[in-house]
Amino acid sequence: MLVKTYAAAVQGVEAQTITVEVNAGGTVAAGKQMFFMVGLPDKAVTEGFMRIEAATKNVGYKIPRMKMVVNLAPANLKKEGSAYDLPIALGILAATKQIIYTALEDYMIIGELALDGSLRPIKGALPIAILARQKKMKGLILPYQNAREAAIVSDLNVYGVKNLLEAISILEGEDRVKKYEYDTREDFYDTEDVYKVDFSDVKGQENIKRSLEIAAAGGHNAILIGPPGAGKTMLARRLPSILPPLDLHEALETTKIHSVAGLLGSEASLVTTRPFRSPHHTISDVALVGGGSNPNPGEISMAHNGVLFLDELPEFKRQVLEVLRQPMEERRVTISRARISVEYPASFMLIASMNPCPCGFYNHPEKDCMCGPGIVKKYLNKISGPLLDRIDLHVEVTPVSYDELAEFKPADVSSEQIRERVIKARQIQSERFKDYKDIHANAQMPSRMVREVCEITTAGQTLLKTAMNKLQLSARAYDRILKVARTSADLSASADIKIEHLAEAIQYRSLDREGWAG
Repeated sequence: MLVKTYAAAVQGVEAQTITVEVNAGGTVAAGKQMFFMVGLPDKAVTEGFMRIEAATKNVGYKIPRMKMVVNLAPANLKKEGSAYDLPIALGILAATKQIIYTALEDYMIIGELALDGSLRPIKGALPIAILARQKKMKGLILPYQNAREAAIVSDLNVYGVKNLLEAISILEGEDRVKKYEYDTREDFYDTEDVYKVDFSDVKGQENIKRSLEIAAAGGHNAILIGPPGAGKTMLARRLPSILPPLDLHEALETTKIHSVAGLLGSEASLVTTRPFRSPHHTISDVALVGGGSNPNPGEISMAHNGVLFLDELPEFKRQVLEVLRQPMEERRVTISRARISVEYPASFMLIASMNPCPCGFYNHPEKDCMCGPGIVKKYLNKISGPLLDRIDLHVEVTPVSYDELAEFKPADVSSEQIRERVIKARQIQSERFKDYKDIHANAQMPSRMVREVCEITTAGQTLLKTAMNKLQLSARAYDRILKVARTSADLSASADIKIEHLAEAIQYRSLDREGWAG
């Protein structure tokens, strides 16, 4: 007898329908193989039969001794992982007439079986739920631990089951398992934009706060250069708190990536705050951009719609940093393998920090640098020119004085106050780019648009020409200066880029300055 049920495979951050066809019938001679699985299954999928056999037996059913063929269609797509256990098990029980199967094709089913018949959680429940709604399925049956995550999708009946028997009861029309209820919008607006850190915690460093405000307002990349203990990491960790709040679409997109990566637990809900990812400098290039034999999203995709913070930038392997260059421009990363090519979104703000030299005290106002001649330049050369060109703001961080640290008065400005100014600047940009689908902030402008949007006066052109010649800036750096100047003008609600806006943008090219590194 032939029956069909439906599962799903996750590719990138999207899911694809997998039709599970089970045909049972025909006798099997003693000692001959009785179970066949086709459709490019990997080892984890084929091993599932042993789990299915034990699980069905332990909940009171059995696998009859007859020939069974399971086909996972489409046959040209490689099937990976253990999440096909539940749909295959239900298909076998239906094909052998042990359960009622009339409703089997109405549901999308996914889940890994334990030997006692209980279910273990899976990765990628959210994109699978989105697919189930698109296919107008009657409902989605999946492990209980993933139910909250899947219920983020509205207009879909989500049934979280704890074991194989509960899944069977849904198909047979019993009322043992209730539809999982979850109000996505209410949860989103209750937890939206809640951060544990605030810029009001930071003493002094007003010029650094200003540079990060510009970075947040225009979506610009930035690097903080200063001695140990100057507050570079403290400042960077507070950047998400001044970024505009995620909208519901961005929150769903970000949550999908975290779902595919398996970072959402049983109490999962929408990701409502901007991600902040801070990988260690020993990270590999695959872990940073994504990939592996079974492609998974990397840190740059985890930071999508948020901040990627690289602390101690020169300590990262050069080849790791170089793979960032293309994703920073295209805001996505494509992982290609022999049989598959997947694409992950990677629209992130890069914030990096570094000491100015190995000892950390080059250009320190009070302490002497212990590094020998040429050491500072060699240290800086660990970061390639093309990568530095892609970083709009080079910000020098100086130590905070004792008097500023000892003051007990609250800081002059909080994250909320800065965020209000950032949101106003972003609204100006939204209006400016309303006719462009993929451009939302000044940093995302292509070169051809910079000439139109960032017009400067004759005096401004003279100033910029002098800076370009003296600092020997590249064409990319020229565009970056104009974009930052445009953001500075937006924060001032100025329709034109004035001399002061351009001068402020030029001063944020510290590492391009002739003689900066000795």
